[in-house]
Amino acid sequence: QVQLVESGGGLVQPGGSLRLSCAASGVTFSAYDMNWYRQAPEKERELVAAVSTGGGSTYYLDSVKGRFTISRANTENTVYLQMNSLEPEDTARYYCNARRTLLGRTYNYWGKGTLVTVSS
Repeated sequence: QVQLVESGGGLVQPGGSLRLSCAASGVTFSAYDMNWYRQAPEKERELVAAVSTGGGSTYYLDSVKGRFTISRANTENTVYLQMNSLEPEDTARYYCNARRTLLGRTYNYWGKGTLVTVSS
């Protein structure tokens, strides 16, 4: 059974930092691209950051470039999202996503999310 469990969310003041973690089990972690999405109230879910299987390639949403850093530890089956200089607009539920395509079939798994609230 595949499980993705996010942690590290919470309430933080503007300008503060948080580090999100996502622990994976039930999958060959190193074979999956790992992604962080977020969804704010009444908004669509958006891709925030992505990291390739080996960690050598990353993607960031324009609004988080220079503030967020995605990384992964394949030996620990964990992906991280370091979030600095947080802004109220970053308030959302953050979801971990694991995705791979193998022989034409896409495998796509989601965690339940962790809530990040940026407010003074």
